[in-house]
Amino acid sequence: MKIAIYGYGNIGRGVECAARQNPDMTLTGVYTRRDPAQVQTKTGVTVYPASEILKHKDEIDVLLICGGSATDLPELTPMLARDFNVVDSFDTHARIPEHFASVDAAARAGGHTALISGGWDPGLFSLARLYSNAILPQGSDYTFWGRGVSQGHSDAIRRIPGVLDARQYTVPIPEALEAVRSGASPVLTTRQKHRRECYVVAAQGADKAEIEKAIKTMPNYFDEYDTTVTFITMEEMKRDHSELPHGGFVIRSGPSGLEGEHRHTIEFRLTLDSNPEFTALTLVALARAVGKHAARGDWGCKTVFDLAPAELSPLSGEELRAHLL
Repeated sequence: MKIAIYGYGNIGRGVECAARQNPDMTLTGVYTRRDPAQVQTKTGVTVYPASEILKHKDEIDVLLICGGSATDLPELTPMLARDFNVVDSFDTHARIPEHFASVDAAARAGGHTALISGGWDPGLFSLARLYSNAILPQGSDYTFWGRGVSQGHSDAIRRIPGVLDARQYTVPIPEALEAVRSGASPVLTTRQKHRRECYVVAAQGADKAEIEKAIKTMPNYFDEYDTTVTFITMEEMKRDHSELPHGGFVIRSGPSGLEGEHRHTIEFRLTLDSNPEFTALTLVALARAVGKHAARGDWGCKTVFDLAPAELSPLSGEELRAHLL
């Protein structure tokens, strides 16, 4: 399968590395809106200007769109889905339905297959929630993220005028996590489950009070959380916040028996040294499934819910049954 990268940020670099771990994949190029001469890839793969991507249409089976959810993906994924089979990692949960509709219309119009909201949440965590709900039909769901760097939230802060760089850490509230693990099924608000820590490098002369206000009132990102904003220097950012760890938990507890006399807890956990590299590995596996759907003419937009598990694997059904079942 021939894949390509559109956008060469943290996730794009992760996809470049992930392609090397999948021998059934060939990375044919990186497409960037920056000056290609200024982009140095990790493996020496050719970099092309994004404006020329249609010239290479026959060289791409699946295009992985590696942009931010705040402003990039809502525009880029529908645009590119008309001409390519695509995968993205759109992670603004509240806007997934409208993003799906937009991409689905574009993909069907162009006769292509798209998958949105791939990665680990949404993505793997979404599957954990679905399986847990199906197995424990009576119960309560909880998702905790972190402590770790949210790429989408960090990107959203960097889009604020006057911000040079930013890192946003999502931090679970320990008391809430322990209450859920106990099987108590507490009712928790968004604010009671997580807090958000923001470290921001402001441009010289920028109004820090306005930046802090813009962060704390940003809908779908910060307005429902207790959020702290700490302004630091670029040197401190590079020294203390250059790594991008993350992870989290999906937990569901529920009863069984005629009177609900037995309790069960399902927990799915991820601990990640590199959020973007793990996200990239997931996107590459999903690209394999998209390629299979496209090959049989199954057009339109998909999510992880629409894929059979075997479609993510390069192994045959016989191999999967022999080694993984």
